[in-house]
Amino acid sequence: MKLRRWIGASLVSALLTSLIVSPSAIKAASNGEYVPRLGDIMNAVQARHIKLWFAGKSLNWDLAAFELAQLRVGLVEAAVLYSGIPVSNVTTMADQIDAISGAIEARDSKRFSKSFGELTQACNACHRSMDRGYIVMRMPDASPFSNQIFAPQGKR
Repeated sequence: MKLRRWIGASLVSALLTSLIVSPSAIKAASNGEYVPRLGDIMNAVQARHIKLWFAGKSLNWDLAAFELAQLRVGLVEAAVLYSGIPVSNVTTMADQIDAISGAIEARDSKRFSKSFGELTQACNACHRSMDRGYIVMRMPDASPFSNQIFAPQGKR
């Protein structure tokens, strides 16, 4: 498990490093191409956070894995596109993301719930470190996505 975390953290770090120094990433921001607002990226991350919870709670491990991957990409985008977000804030969350990934792979709902709570705490710690402590995440208790079925299909 430690090796998996190290590999995950290394991959995130390498990805961030390559994107940060990528001329195309710099060019996109300076040549007038669309760059999503940080609030829009974080709203998408928040939606992934909610969907991840309900997918895991419904034991839909494929959907949970998908939502976790999307959440990870959103965090990387935020750090790459907005230099005010320290890369360490994203790489620090690698442990929690890896823990959720391990719980999903093991199809372990108790481990998933614990890891999800730790990820939520890490989100709040990041917000506090950025002087945005007024943005407080919590464990979802109701889904705003009434148009999506979270239970695995064929297994209800």
